[in-house]
Amino acid sequence: MSTAADLATTAARSVPVDLPGGLLDRLPEPAGALAWVRDGEGLVAWGEAARLEVSGPDRFTRARDWWRALVGSWSVEDEVRVPGSGPVAFGSFTFDDGPGRSVLVVPQVVLGRRAGQSWLTTVGDVLRPSAPRPVHRPSGLRYAAGEMSVTAFRHAVAEAVTRIRRGDLAKVVLAHDLVATADADLDPRFLLSRLTARYPGCWTYAVDGLVGATPELLVSRQGDEVLSRVLAGTTARGADADDDRARTAALMGSTKDREEHRYAVESLVDSLAPHCADLSVPATPYVLELSNVAHLATDVTGTLTDGACSLDLAGALHPTAAVGGTPTDAAVRALRELEGMDRGRYAGPVGWVDAGGDGEWGLALRCAQVDGGTARLFAGCGIVADSDPDAEVLEAQAKFVAVRDALEGV
Repeated sequence: MSTAADLATTAARSVPVDLPGGLLDRLPEPAGALAWVRDGEGLVAWGEAARLEVSGPDRFTRARDWWRALVGSWSVEDEVRVPGSGPVAFGSFTFDDGPGRSVLVVPQVVLGRRAGQSWLTTVGDVLRPSAPRPVHRPSGLRYAAGEMSVTAFRHAVAEAVTRIRRGDLAKVVLAHDLVATADADLDPRFLLSRLTARYPGCWTYAVDGLVGATPELLVSRQGDEVLSRVLAGTTARGADADDDRARTAALMGSTKDREEHRYAVESLVDSLAPHCADLSVPATPYVLELSNVAHLATDVTGTLTDGACSLDLAGALHPTAAVGGTPTDAAVRALRELEGMDRGRYAGPVGWVDAGGDGEWGLALRCAQVDGGTARLFAGCGIVADSDPDAEVLEAQAKFVAVRDALEGV
């Protein structure tokens, strides 16, 4: 489904601008806020020039074809000429190949910043708002179990371990959800500002009500340069510096976590190899420390050889073992059976693509789907043969903290 401009001729223009202050501060109102920001750089946007909603296993290909046809019909004047300038589409895709709503949104106004250079992109005739509306803090927050309770999650982990030890699969990533309700409509800009303040090294995003801060970059394409960051294996941060060092050392030395991480890296490399040459895959992961958790991390780089669009790469890589499991088909079947809930766009690719096919796509983790005064939070854990159900429950609770703290203004 597409709306607004469809394939009619439209003018898009990008010009350099002086843009002091934070990008997120420029979002004029909560409705339709779009964002992809890290370390003060990235894109924020609003308004809607066009939209596509798709579902099914061919959703990435259909999205790519629609996007190419759309921008191919437009008159584009780009005075900036960097990845992310010119017309862009923000996207968020369902985890599953089945029914569900994946979306590309082409904004009317984009503000961007890269390597200290700032720009404004407009699509069509745009009236710029005079000043942003005030950001509203949530009030009266209360929490309730979502479609999958803690008890159900614990039982699902135990059953997954049984299946893994039986040899049905090697790893599966199970998730559950938590519902937060406020007294009035939630303002996604408040969530974005809190998340980016607490997790400046993560990619903070908002697309069609899905708001979060992901530490995991599924794929970035800039010309022929390709980058992916794999995260798998997690521990909570320590109570003090000594506890923190002990936890980090235990994570690096954990057979269970190193095995989980190896599966995720191998899954990504197998999917990326057909599109790239000169893949660089470090032999040993490093520890990525966030304020609430630490992850085993590996950055994989390569040189694009087939001209694939960033949407093509995201579709080829999803789902990695980091969010699905190993082997992929068996793991996805198992998580459907064991979770018994609709993940929606949780753990699916989220990010942006420009007219040249460059883009950045993360995995929609540490997130909430915001709908009026309700936010549905998600957290997932990689399950292998040595997983302990009680430990996985605690890991999931630690992962909820990022969005819970942001909602509460911590």
